[in-house]
Amino acid sequence: MPLDPAAAQFLQLLVEAGRPPLEQNTPSEARAGSEAMALFAGEGADVASVTTQHLDGVSCEVVIPHGNGPHPTLVWFHGGGWVIGSAAASVAICRDLAAVAGCAVVSVEYRLAPEHRAPAAMMDCLGVTSWVLEHGREIGLDHTRVAVGGDSAGGNLAALVAQELGDRLRHQLLVYPATDLTLTRPSITENGQGYLLTGAGMRWFVDHYLSGTGIDPRDPSVSPLAASPRRIGMTAPATVITAEFDPLRDEGEDYAAALIAGGVPTELRRFDGQIHAFFGLRVMIPAAGEAIEWSGARLAEAFR
Repeated sequence: MPLDPAAAQFLQLLVEAGRPPLEQNTPSEARAGSEAMALFAGEGADVASVTTQHLDGVSCEVVIPHGNGPHPTLVWFHGGGWVIGSAAASVAICRDLAAVAGCAVVSVEYRLAPEHRAPAAMMDCLGVTSWVLEHGREIGLDHTRVAVGGDSAGGNLAALVAQELGDRLRHQLLVYPATDLTLTRPSITENGQGYLLTGAGMRWFVDHYLSGTGIDPRDPSVSPLAASPRRIGMTAPATVITAEFDPLRDEGEDYAAALIAGGVPTELRRFDGQIHAFFGLRVMIPAAGEAIEWSGARLAEAFR
């Protein structure tokens, strides 16, 4: 399909604003730009409450939907290449998912690179999810019905946490996840320029995340797709969303195929005409609302 006109309009706005390529920014400059982009997610749906709480020593935004609890819980990991983004900036997405799925959402403020390189982000996300599974009832959550989810780098972290926790989780929601940090799949080149996230931008992210750690991009501790078929096959049922004009399209779809091959109940949906990050651009791109409604419905089913 051709590029969605709404996505094309959004990309043109960035061009007209003179937005420099990501790889020409410092992490702090890129973070400022990312926070400004959060406005395009809107305010999010009406919910009962949003509070900041520290779970397992990590700051989290806890979104509680309307209705009687305790609510099943989605632990959400924001995108941003492990370098940018924040739990607060993802609250609109979390509000929307909470309202559609009827679940609480815990958005994790995991540590960012390059100040905190791998595996710091993963350890924070695993720690919070484990805390919710063991202690969620202490803050009014249903600790027996827990899922993980995230977009982009957050999808990477969600897939890794799902591999660690196996059948303790009800579901994993992976939105255009980064699953292969070698950046060698065809869509990295095919969609590597002109669609917001670029191949050069992904290399900038991975370098900040892994440089100096001694961790190879092929290591399954950072690349979920490198895990053994047995390990992948022991994870929770999955919903995977990809975008046609996304450098990460192929690795997301290849991970969905690996889940299916491992016997994991998996629904894959490619949003044709869409770009990376569209899920968080609801103000500009109507398909974001469709994706949120669809994935929220998958979560609601998983929590039944």
